[in-house]
Amino acid sequence: MILHYQLTGQGPLVVLVHGLFGSLENLGGVARALSEHFQVLNVDVRNHGRSAHSDEMNYSLMAADLSETLDDLGLRPFALLGHSMGGKLAMEFALRHPERLDRLIVADIAPVSYSARHSTVFAGLNQVDLLHIANRGEADQQMAQHIVEPGVRQFLLKSLEKTDNGFRWRFNLAALQQQYLQLINAPQAGGQFNGKVLFIKGAESDYILPEHRPTILGLFPQAQAKIIQGTGHWLHAEKPSAFNKLVSDFLLT
Repeated sequence: MILHYQLTGQGPLVVLVHGLFGSLENLGGVARALSEHFQVLNVDVRNHGRSAHSDEMNYSLMAADLSETLDDLGLRPFALLGHSMGGKLAMEFALRHPERLDRLIVADIAPVSYSARHSTVFAGLNQVDLLHIANRGEADQQMAQHIVEPGVRQFLLKSLEKTDNGFRWRFNLAALQQQYLQLINAPQAGGQFNGKVLFIKGAESDYILPEHRPTILGLFPQAQAKIIQGTGHWLHAEKPSAFNKLVSDFLLT
Protein backbone atom coordinates (compact mmCIF):
# COMPACT_ATOMS: atom_id res chain seq x y z
CA MET A 1 0.00 0.00 0.00
CA ILE A 2 1.32 3.44 -0.97
CA LEU A 3 0.72 5.72 1.99
CA HIS A 4 -0.46 9.32 1.95
CA TYR A 5 2.47 11.56 2.82
CA GLN A 6 3.98 15.03 2.98
CA LEU A 7 7.57 15.60 1.87
CA THR A 8 9.36 18.75 2.97
CA GLY A 9 12.87 20.15 3.42
CA GLN A 10 16.26 19.22 1.99
CA GLY A 11 19.08 17.00 3.23
CA PRO A 12 19.29 13.48 4.68
CA LEU A 13 15.86 11.85 4.83
CA VAL A 14 14.01 11.45 8.14
CA VAL A 15 10.71 9.53 8.15
CA LEU A 16 8.04 10.35 10.76
CA VAL A 17 5.31 7.92 11.86
CA HIS A 18 2.36 8.93 14.08
CA GLY A 19 0.49 6.90 16.71
CA LEU A 20 -2.89 5.21 17.06
CA PHE A 21 -5.96 7.30 16.07
CA GLY A 22 -3.63 10.00 14.71
CA SER A 23 -2.38 11.29 11.39
CA LEU A 24 0.70 12.94 9.96
CA GLU A 25 -0.60 16.25 11.32
CA ASN A 26 0.28 15.07 14.84
CA LEU A 27 3.99 15.24 13.99
CA GLY A 28 3.69 18.38 11.90
CA GLY A 29 5.61 20.46 14.44
CA VAL A 30 8.43 17.94 14.46
CA ALA A 31 8.46 17.94 10.66
CA ARG A 32 8.69 21.74 10.52
CA ALA A 33 11.54 21.81 13.01
CA LEU A 34 13.53 19.10 11.23
CA SER A 35 12.95 20.45 7.71
CA GLU A 36 15.55 23.17 8.37
CA HIS A 37 18.30 20.54 8.14
CA PHE A 38 16.64 17.42 6.72
CA GLN A 39 14.28 16.18 4.09
CA VAL A 40 11.25 14.97 6.04
CA LEU A 41 8.75 12.33 4.94
CA ASN A 42 5.68 12.44 7.20
CA VAL A 43 3.18 9.61 6.55
CA ASP A 44 -0.35 8.52 7.41
CA VAL A 45 -0.24 4.81 8.24
CA ARG A 46 -2.92 2.49 6.82
CA ASN A 47 -6.41 3.04 8.26
CA HIS A 48 -5.43 6.55 9.41
CA GLY A 49 -5.52 10.05 7.97
CA ARG A 50 -5.81 10.07 4.20
CA SER A 51 -4.21 6.68 3.58
CA ALA A 52 -6.27 3.74 2.34
CA HIS A 53 -8.41 1.60 4.60
CA SER A 54 -7.96 -2.15 4.99
CA ASP A 55 -9.49 -4.87 7.15
CA GLU A 56 -5.99 -6.16 7.88
CA MET A 57 -3.56 -4.34 10.15
CA ASN A 58 -0.40 -5.56 11.85
CA TYR A 59 3.18 -4.36 12.11
CA SER A 60 4.47 -6.62 9.35
CA LEU A 61 1.96 -5.17 6.88
CA MET A 62 2.55 -1.63 8.12
CA ALA A 63 6.32 -1.99 7.69
CA ALA A 64 5.69 -3.31 4.17
CA ASP A 65 3.50 -0.25 3.44
CA LEU A 66 6.31 2.05 4.52
CA SER A 67 8.86 0.14 2.46
CA GLU A 68 6.60 0.25 -0.61
CA THR A 69 6.04 3.98 -0.19
CA LEU A 70 9.77 4.67 0.09
CA ASP A 71 10.47 2.52 -2.97
CA ASP A 72 7.75 4.31 -4.95
CA LEU A 73 9.33 7.66 -4.11
CA GLY A 74 12.85 6.38 -4.75
CA LEU A 75 13.93 7.39 -1.24
CA ARG A 76 16.34 5.75 1.15
CA PRO A 77 15.80 6.84 4.75
CA PHE A 78 18.63 8.03 6.92
CA ALA A 79 16.55 7.93 10.08
CA LEU A 80 13.11 6.86 11.24
CA LEU A 81 11.12 8.41 14.09
CA GLY A 82 7.90 6.95 15.45
CA HIS A 83 5.63 7.82 18.36
CA SER A 84 3.64 5.17 20.26
CA MET A 85 2.13 2.79 17.67
CA GLY A 86 4.33 4.55 15.12
CA GLY A 87 7.32 3.74 17.31
CA LYS A 88 6.45 0.05 17.16
CA LEU A 89 6.11 0.29 13.38
CA ALA A 90 9.49 2.05 13.25
CA MET A 91 11.09 -0.71 15.34
CA GLU A 92 9.52 -3.39 13.12
CA PHE A 93 10.88 -1.64 10.03
CA ALA A 94 14.35 -1.28 11.52
CA LEU A 95 14.49 -4.95 12.49
CA ARG A 96 13.25 -6.07 9.06
CA HIS A 97 15.36 -3.64 7.02
CA PRO A 98 18.44 -2.76 9.11
CA GLU A 99 20.44 -1.99 5.98
CA ARG A 100 18.08 0.86 5.08
CA LEU A 101 18.50 2.87 8.29
CA ASP A 102 21.34 4.56 10.12
CA ARG A 103 19.34 5.80 13.09
CA LEU A 104 16.08 5.14 14.87
CA ILE A 105 14.14 7.33 17.30
CA VAL A 106 11.34 5.80 19.36
CA ALA A 107 9.04 8.14 21.30
CA ASP A 108 7.48 6.71 24.47
CA ILE A 109 6.92 3.07 23.57
CA ALA A 110 8.83 -0.17 24.13
CA PRO A 111 9.13 -3.30 21.95
CA VAL A 112 6.79 -5.25 24.22
CA SER A 113 3.15 -6.31 24.33
CA TYR A 114 0.82 -4.11 26.36
CA SER A 115 -2.45 -4.78 28.09
CA ALA A 116 -5.53 -3.19 26.53
CA ARG A 117 -5.91 0.44 27.61
CA HIS A 118 -8.18 2.03 24.99
CA SER A 119 -11.58 0.55 25.89
CA THR A 120 -13.04 3.92 26.93
CA VAL A 121 -11.69 5.53 23.75
CA PHE A 122 -13.40 2.94 21.56
CA ALA A 123 -16.60 3.30 23.59
CA GLY A 124 -16.52 7.08 23.19
CA LEU A 125 -15.89 6.91 19.46
CA ASN A 126 -18.69 4.41 18.95
CA GLN A 127 -21.01 6.64 20.98
CA VAL A 128 -20.86 9.39 18.34
CA ASP A 129 -23.88 9.40 16.03
CA LEU A 130 -22.01 10.44 12.90
CA LEU A 131 -25.09 10.77 10.67
CA HIS A 132 -27.05 13.05 12.99
CA ILE A 133 -24.59 15.34 14.78
CA ALA A 134 -24.51 18.92 13.53
CA ASN A 135 -20.98 19.87 14.59
CA ARG A 136 -17.86 18.81 16.49
CA GLY A 137 -19.27 20.19 19.72
CA GLU A 138 -22.05 17.61 19.66
CA ALA A 139 -19.53 14.86 18.93
CA ASP A 140 -17.46 16.06 21.87
CA GLN A 141 -20.50 15.91 24.18
CA GLN A 142 -21.31 12.37 23.08
CA MET A 143 -17.71 11.16 23.51
CA ALA A 144 -17.58 12.72 26.97
CA GLN A 145 -19.98 10.04 28.20
CA HIS A 146 -17.00 7.66 28.09
CA ILE A 147 -13.86 9.81 27.62
CA VAL A 148 -13.44 12.23 30.53
CA GLU A 149 -10.15 13.84 29.42
CA PRO A 150 -10.86 16.92 27.25
CA GLY A 151 -7.39 16.68 25.67
CA VAL A 152 -8.00 13.12 24.48
CA ARG A 153 -11.34 14.13 22.97
CA GLN A 154 -9.77 17.12 21.19
CA PHE A 155 -7.05 14.87 19.80
CA LEU A 156 -9.65 12.43 18.44
CA LEU A 157 -11.81 15.22 17.01
CA LYS A 158 -8.93 16.21 14.73
CA SER A 159 -9.83 13.12 12.71
CA LEU A 160 -13.53 13.97 12.46
CA GLU A 161 -14.37 15.08 8.92
CA LYS A 162 -17.57 16.60 7.54
CA THR A 163 -18.93 15.03 4.35
CA ASP A 164 -22.01 15.55 2.18
CA ASN A 165 -23.75 12.83 4.20
CA GLY A 166 -22.79 13.92 7.69
CA PHE A 167 -19.53 13.27 9.50
CA ARG A 168 -16.97 10.48 9.29
CA TRP A 169 -13.82 9.44 11.10
CA ARG A 170 -10.75 9.58 8.89
CA PHE A 171 -9.39 6.53 10.68
CA ASN A 172 -10.99 3.14 10.06
CA LEU A 173 -12.62 2.67 13.45
CA ALA A 174 -14.00 -0.80 12.72
CA ALA A 175 -10.61 -2.14 11.60
CA LEU A 176 -8.75 -0.54 14.50
CA GLN A 177 -11.15 -2.15 16.94
CA GLN A 178 -10.99 -5.56 15.23
CA GLN A 179 -7.19 -5.51 14.93
CA TYR A 180 -6.47 -3.86 18.27
CA LEU A 181 -4.76 -6.93 19.75
CA GLN A 182 -2.29 -6.79 16.85
CA LEU A 183 -1.53 -3.15 17.62
CA ILE A 184 -0.78 -3.66 21.32
CA ASN A 185 1.43 -6.63 20.46
CA ALA A 186 5.23 -6.44 20.37
CA PRO A 187 7.03 -6.03 17.04
CA GLN A 188 7.22 -9.43 15.35
CA ALA A 189 10.48 -9.19 13.42
CA GLY A 190 13.48 -11.05 14.80
CA GLY A 191 17.17 -10.21 14.77
CA GLN A 192 18.76 -6.95 15.85
CA PHE A 193 19.21 -3.40 14.65
CA ASN A 194 22.78 -2.34 15.37
CA GLY A 195 22.49 1.29 14.31
CA LYS A 196 22.14 4.21 16.68
CA VAL A 197 18.84 4.25 18.59
CA LEU A 198 17.31 6.87 20.87
CA PHE A 199 14.32 6.12 23.10
CA ILE A 200 12.63 9.27 24.42
CA LYS A 201 10.38 8.80 27.44
CA GLY A 202 7.84 11.09 29.03
CA ALA A 203 8.71 11.19 32.73
CA GLU A 204 5.07 10.80 33.77
CA SER A 205 4.26 8.05 31.25
CA ASP A 206 4.26 4.32 32.05
CA TYR A 207 4.83 3.08 28.51
CA ILE A 208 8.59 2.58 29.01
CA LEU A 209 9.52 0.91 32.31
CA PRO A 210 12.82 -0.28 33.83
CA GLU A 211 11.84 -3.91 33.25
CA HIS A 212 11.73 -3.25 29.50
CA ARG A 213 15.47 -2.49 29.37
CA PRO A 214 16.70 -6.08 28.69
CA THR A 215 14.24 -6.48 25.81
CA ILE A 216 15.21 -3.11 24.35
CA LEU A 217 18.94 -3.83 24.50
CA GLY A 218 18.44 -7.34 23.13
CA LEU A 219 16.93 -5.90 19.96
CA PHE A 220 18.77 -2.57 19.86
CA PRO A 221 22.24 -3.00 21.42
CA GLN A 222 23.22 0.65 20.87
CA ALA A 223 20.04 2.07 22.39
CA GLN A 224 20.27 5.10 24.63
CA ALA A 225 17.45 6.82 26.46
CA LYS A 226 16.43 10.36 27.34
CA ILE A 227 13.62 11.48 29.64
CA ILE A 228 11.64 14.69 29.26
CA GLN A 229 10.46 15.87 32.67
CA GLY A 230 6.93 17.12 33.10
CA THR A 231 5.52 15.18 30.16
CA GLY A 232 3.35 12.15 29.67
CA HIS A 233 2.77 9.99 26.61
CA TRP A 234 2.24 13.01 24.33
CA LEU A 235 5.70 14.37 25.05
CA HIS A 236 6.25 15.86 21.57
CA ALA A 237 3.10 17.97 21.95
CA GLU A 238 3.54 18.82 25.64
CA LYS A 239 7.13 20.06 25.38
CA PRO A 240 7.85 20.44 21.67
CA SER A 241 11.02 22.50 22.04
CA ALA A 242 12.64 19.95 24.36
CA PHE A 243 11.54 17.04 22.18
CA ASN A 244 12.68 18.63 18.93
CA LYS A 245 16.07 19.53 20.43
CA LEU A 246 16.67 15.95 21.57
CA VAL A 247 15.75 14.68 18.12
CA SER A 248 17.89 17.21 16.25
CA ASP A 249 20.90 16.73 18.53
CA PHE A 250 20.70 12.95 18.06
CA LEU A 251 20.44 13.21 14.27
CA LEU A 252 23.21 15.78 13.90
CA THR A 253 25.83 13.97 15.98
